[in-house]
Amino acid sequence: MEDKVYLAHVKEQQQQSVAEHVYGVASLCKLFASEFSDGEYARCVGLFHDLGKYSQEFQKRLLGGPKVDHSLAGALEFANNNKLEGAMCIAGHHGGLPDLGARGVVQGPSLLARIGRFRQDQACIPSVDSVWRKELNAEISSLSDNIDKKSCADYTLSRSFWCHWLYSCLVDADYLDTEAFMDGHIYAPNVGNFDDLVSKLNAYISPWFPPKGPLNEKRCAVLRECIDRGETAERGLYTLTVPTGGGKTIASLAFALHHARARGLKRVIYVIPYTSIIEQNAAVFRKILGDDVILEHHSNYSYENDKRIPVDYDDEARADNMRFVKATENWNMPVVITTAVQFFESLFANKPSKCRKVHNIANSVIIFDEAQMLPLPFLKPCVFAIAELVSHYNATAVLCTATQPALNKLFQDYLPGRVIEEICSAELFADKVFKRVKYRRQGKTNWNDLAEQLVAHDQVLCIVNSRKNAHELFETLREQSAVDGNFHLSTLMCPQHRQQILQFVRQRLSAGQTCRVVSTSLIEAGVDVDFPAVYREFAGLDSILQAAGRCNRENKRSSGESVVTLFEAETPLPSLFAQPAAAARSALHYLSSLQDIDSQETIKAYFTELLDIKGDNALDASGILDLLKKLSHAQAASVFHIIESQNTVFIPYDEKGRELTERWLRGERSRCLLRKLSRYGVSVYDNHYQMLSEAGVLQEGSCDAASEAHENCAVLCDMQMYSELSGLDLQADSGQALFI
Repeated sequence: MEDKVYLAHVKEQQQQSVAEHVYGVASLCKLFASEFSDGEYARCVGLFHDLGKYSQEFQKRLLGGPKVDHSLAGALEFANNNKLEGAMCIAGHHGGLPDLGARGVVQGPSLLARIGRFRQDQACIPSVDSVWRKELNAEISSLSDNIDKKSCADYTLSRSFWCHWLYSCLVDADYLDTEAFMDGHIYAPNVGNFDDLVSKLNAYISPWFPPKGPLNEKRCAVLRECIDRGETAERGLYTLTVPTGGGKTIASLAFALHHARARGLKRVIYVIPYTSIIEQNAAVFRKILGDDVILEHHSNYSYENDKRIPVDYDDEARADNMRFVKATENWNMPVVITTAVQFFESLFANKPSKCRKVHNIANSVIIFDEAQMLPLPFLKPCVFAIAELVSHYNATAVLCTATQPALNKLFQDYLPGRVIEEICSAELFADKVFKRVKYRRQGKTNWNDLAEQLVAHDQVLCIVNSRKNAHELFETLREQSAVDGNFHLSTLMCPQHRQQILQFVRQRLSAGQTCRVVSTSLIEAGVDVDFPAVYREFAGLDSILQAAGRCNRENKRSSGESVVTLFEAETPLPSLFAQPAAAARSALHYLSSLQDIDSQETIKAYFTELLDIKGDNALDASGILDLLKKLSHAQAASVFHIIESQNTVFIPYDEKGRELTERWLRGERSRCLLRKLSRYGVSVYDNHYQMLSEAGVLQEGSCDAASEAHENCAVLCDMQMYSELSGLDLQADSGQALFI
């Protein structure tokens, strides 16, 4: 008598057996986990993940019967063999990687009780047919991870992190094999042809040699060092410290491409703090490498909305677009450009959709651009994650910035015995050609006096510490100067609006027209503008130096003609800036000259002082690492949010914005729509949102919990509350909130 064929999936007249599915998943799991030497463990997890489908209950479910928890049977097999992480991955492969409960017996049903998926008073594990023993060929008892205990600062912590990677392999493999059956999309690894990419880079930079002028000479020297080190460096942890205007974007790309080729790495991942920098860098990278190899993955970008795709979507364009859409799910592309939020929250997430991409981070070159902006409340978990990537997942990590944070001590805690190497020579940084500005300090200044100083300049940038300050100073400036050319930038303007303003600003700067800009710190990091004079409200040293990077950026004027003025507002510093400002004052106190503000010694002193002021506990404010040690994956994911949840007001700013907001108001809640709408969103705190709601200018609705936007959302239905000059109106705020 033949054994019954148990089915995993059915589609119209087609069927996929459980054996076909689990062996397909197991094969992919092994392929993914082999990147960090745990292929056999992952293969077994893949084989057992759907063990519960070998049951009559699940077969009835395929015919429309009641839901069946088909994951617990396989989890129980791993639990009976005391394989904790495998059991947790299987138990949560649909609902999310769970927490481990109270300590106690760690085998069998007691283990499942601890992970919150089993109740002994209910028969929730379906009775599986013994046919699985003939069809599944795996030995669980002998499995072990391949984490080298000697390389671990904390083996328990490293194993918990490894559990995320095992989970990523399983959930991505499960999605891909199911998709192959349902839709015919067969998975194919998409790793970089780095010989070809290096050739494209060489063609792009070849006109730069021989360099013309002192600044370009130094930029080319930085580029050459990055190319040489990329070819010779071993996998590991590096810093790339390049002065503002030193060409670090192309230089870091050159290191990454050459290093990936030399060491056989799979992809290059750029981790960038701001979407504005991502969009700028992605445009440069596409120009160099072409469109086909670059995945831009962040909230402001949707491939369905890509202007390169024609409106009528011919078959080739549709297929190409779908390739990118699917790549956002698991980062199966040679070059990935993403945000720090997306990158780190994925590493500490517990839901399948967010974890799928994690395994593809292994064997990559990871460039952390503007590394000084690693979030301080999550600094220890982020440093730990980078250390794990280097020590156990065959990655090379590069901390890239002009103001290198003092992280050596923290990295020693998680990478004992490993040295952080600098890619560029210190002499390059110290060269006088990079001293493009002169610093000047003045005391407290009111808005009237400051506006008078700004009016004295035809072209000037002034950066303040809060949205409220930016609005008040801009209004004062407008009162004193009625001419065209005064601009305001803050996050009270939707991204689409800000992008248009920046285009106007660059055009006027290039044409030599009047251009005075009042902005929050959003303009500091990576925004390519060049002003002859900059004013900066006192803040952290990294913010001050980033602001200075917008002054005389192309070295077209002497440093004496390019002044960066540091001032203090009469209003108290926002809490976000108070401690960095205190650390900056401490670092500057011992300088014999303010012109040494950008020395590496001063920068190191500043970051060391800042970390001391913050204190050790503040660097893991949510206790993420303690939660991971307890295998509390769901709890850790619930509190690891680099950006605090706020309310979003969608602005029907232009024709496209009106069309998108109308779709949202009609009830559409697709991820695609939310991604497109993010270009028209303004984040506000609760009391400002409440004020707008009570004024009757918001049309509210609830976001789909499955979408990427979990905050409260509404559409601004009275555009009188939104100014072309300054964005969402703050006048009704009454000073109740601080908008940063």
